[in-house]
Amino acid sequence: MDVASKDRLRAVDLAATVGISVQQVRNYVELGVLPPVRRTASGYRIFTSEHARALTVARRLAEGHGWSRTREIMAAVHTGDLPAALAALDGGHAELDRERAEIRRVLGAFETVLASPPAARPAPRHRARIGEVAALVGVRTSQLRLWEERELLRPGRTPGTNYRVYDEAELRAAQVIALLRRGAYPFEIIAAVLGELRTTGSAQRVRAELARREQELHTRSLRRLRGSAALHDYLRGRGDAG
Repeated sequence: MDVASKDRLRAVDLAATVGISVQQVRNYVELGVLPPVRRTASGYRIFTSEHARALTVARRLAEGHGWSRTREIMAAVHTGDLPAALAALDGGHAELDRERAEIRRVLGAFETVLASPPAARPAPRHRARIGEVAALVGVRTSQLRLWEERELLRPGRTPGTNYRVYDEAELRAAQVIALLRRGAYPFEIIAAVLGELRTTGSAQRVRAELARREQELHTRSLRRLRGSAALHDYLRGRGDAG
């Protein structure tokens, strides 16, 4: 079927609508981000308003989902594999849900840490031995060794004897681990908490940073929602939205 001349677009005009190069338009066609194109008898590609809509939708999707998932979604749409497109879309939203759940768990862990009293300090000495730390924290020495194996603790070693020694920061880390393990927090959450504490140095500052990340996650979620809404409109225009 012939394409009405008034609905035809040049590649350069299509590219200009979103500020990309003509070569990028061609790449999008090859990747399936844009619908297949027909050609004139002389071999020129024929672009239409449908390609312009697809390009706009792809850019909106990419703002929220990134280009890798956008290419996957749009290619599935244009090959008629709607279930694959929806699965990819759902995967993007599920990722945010997992991120949000993890941030909340880490925030909850920090609330537990902030509410706990500081660890008792050992007798005036720069560093404590493993037995002393175990007694202060309320765990067995085998637990401290296990946490070290999991790279949660980083005790020093004495020259010659190679005994483990813990400075004040590692004593606090041991207390945090013990506290969170009693609260049934998994090791990956504990590792995240300790990583933040070691980087930021203050539980209060970490809590503020995690709150900032949660707000940034809300923004990303809204962008993905807008991209999903744009895709729905595009599918409805193609008669694929049911």
